[in-house]
Amino acid sequence: MGLKIMDATVANFNGGFDKFAKEAANNKVNLILFLGDNDPSTNLSWCPAEPVILKKLEEFGEDVMLLRAYAGDRPTWNNPQHPWRVDSRFQVKDVPTLIRWENDSVAARLEDYEAHIVSKISAVLGESK
Repeated sequence: MGLKIMDATVANFNGGFDKFAKEAANNKVNLILFLGDNDPSTNLSWCPAEPVILKKLEEFGEDVMLLRAYAGDRPTWNNPQHPWRVDSRFQVKDVPTLIRWENDSVAARLEDYEAHIVSKISAVLGESK
């Protein structure tokens, strides 16, 4: 089946996450990518790691579910009380943050400066190469 992508925003995250969690058993790997909103002028996230992550996931060749969680624009994300900063399940400190979700908890994570490094993405996926 390959890569399946779901999108969520801060406003609809809980419903999207519930659906993601219910489908988790059907996938080899379940990931959550917390990232910045798309810039209206480019339609790309202000997080430069997203294209690198997506390319690696497409090449992976296994069933992967990716929940892209858009954190808002920079001022919204920079609020210390942003819901994902204070959520004890995720403890997101930077965007992008890529989380491998297993058994209802965080099994692995990449944050900010390392989220675009292909070898580190491979490690989160459980690849040995």
